[in-house]
Amino acid sequence: MKNKITGRSAFLALLKDEGVTHLFGNPGTTELPIMHALKDHPDLTYVMAMQESLVVAMADGFSRASGKLVACNVHVAPGLGNAMGSLYNASFTGTPLILTAGQQEQGHGLTEPVLYGPLVQMAEPLVKWAVEVTRLEDLPRIVRRAAKIATTPPTGPVFISLPGDILNSEAGIELGRSTRIDTRVKPSDESLQALTARILKAERPVIIVGDELVKSDALHEAAQLAETLGCPAYQSPTPYGAHFLSESPCFMGALARIQKIAREALAPYDLIVALGGDPLRMSVYSEIDPLPDGLSIVQVGLGDWDIAKNYSADIALKADVKETLRVLIPALKAAGGRALEARAREGLAALASKNWTARRKPLIEQISKHANTSPIDPDWLALQVVEAMPDNAILVDEGLTSSRQMIALRPHRDRYGYHALASGGIGWGLPASVGVSLAHPQRPVVCYSGDGSAMYSIQSLWTAANHKLPLTFVIVNNGGYRIIKQRLLAFHGDDHYVGMDFADPPVDFTGMAKSLGLEATKVTDPAQLKSVLSSAFSRPGAKLIEVMVSNAVN
Repeated sequence: MKNKITGRSAFLALLKDEGVTHLFGNPGTTELPIMHALKDHPDLTYVMAMQESLVVAMADGFSRASGKLVACNVHVAPGLGNAMGSLYNASFTGTPLILTAGQQEQGHGLTEPVLYGPLVQMAEPLVKWAVEVTRLEDLPRIVRRAAKIATTPPTGPVFISLPGDILNSEAGIELGRSTRIDTRVKPSDESLQALTARILKAERPVIIVGDELVKSDALHEAAQLAETLGCPAYQSPTPYGAHFLSESPCFMGALARIQKIAREALAPYDLIVALGGDPLRMSVYSEIDPLPDGLSIVQVGLGDWDIAKNYSADIALKADVKETLRVLIPALKAAGGRALEARAREGLAALASKNWTARRKPLIEQISKHANTSPIDPDWLALQVVEAMPDNAILVDEGLTSSRQMIALRPHRDRYGYHALASGGIGWGLPASVGVSLAHPQRPVVCYSGDGSAMYSIQSLWTAANHKLPLTFVIVNNGGYRIIKQRLLAFHGDDHYVGMDFADPPVDFTGMAKSLGLEATKVTDPAQLKSVLSSAFSRPGAKLIEVMVSNAVN
């Protein structure tokens, strides 16, 4: 006879067996069964956030910084509603995440009680799979399937609705075993031969990389490919992670998310080698297409939706980026021979004066001219943050306009060292940095956030303080929504900024941080930046530094 177990305890046991170490949540009445069961699972760390959007963003940050499956639990229909913005972000980045919500007891839901809603239908547009448990005996199969779906590329969030009667009931059930699908596939011999020939046929190839370089741990292989070809490599226009090794002689930085500028940058080339993502995701509309006429594309990745999504590809391979590059590079060398070696040497020599490393020095010199500017210049602040951070620190970046030079200043050296806002839904940075810090407790984490973004998720500071994380928040306070002002002026020629200032009254981030349990400091003098930042980054505990910067629009 099978041992009897409650639904609530089975659920937590299943999560742990799937590799989940932290359960992010905000408890409500329908989640009380899970909270009741946690005392029997002390090895599962519960991370409480003070609003459901933060719950999902923290879990998202944890997964992006670790590559692991994560789980989070929110409170019925309003809680799921609160979480939807962060769920959108997780869907955009393909985060392997199991989101659950407590649901009213079956039958009771038919009466439409307070807080009831059709949870599955609410979640479906943003997840790979959504389901409600209707029998305790089905719970193991559902959790196992959810974990498998979330972690199988293209990865992404899934949703499970957990009715209270299922969690509180008891039965003799078999919990089953975890399954992971190994998708580390490489191209067929015929496809590899065709790809090799097509790349070698190109006279002026260029590489554009996306987030699958992080997911497949292919940063070194991508750099080796670029150096083998002697060609430039760009991050895609949505560079929200460490998608390429900055100090590679081939790295040119990120393509602009402005169609005209991207088109001009790509005009010299005759072939795009797109690795692991949408190579040309833009932002606002333009009549100009970012892809120059006649520029061909070959594309490799496991996210098949992004392959040839907007532009046809000469060759499109659904394959793991790392495994593909492991066989492609030797194939190119063998087929290209000495001619390829000579071309690569010429290409690398041509890139030496204009690559990321070459451009960084004059950029620093230009920014340093504003070292004594008051109010503090935001680019100078970004430089000081980069120079003060320990080498092993992780940067979570949602500075938007104030971090426009961040990727040009701080080198990507490991796949988990940099994380940025991806989808455009602001407020991600503060809670995500909490998740990042929980995933890497031995590494200092710096969250660099604009003031507008921070106000979407300021309650995250409490969770950082509660867990005593080695996390420093740098809040760039320019007193408003600078990016919206910039776009109103640029797109409409209008400098009448309605609803874009935090001036009457001003927001006191230092005071808020102290009230939520953090050590906090306000900096107005540029000469104080270096010492304040260095001191904060080198000490344990959660801290906030509010830096008052210029509110100039341009």
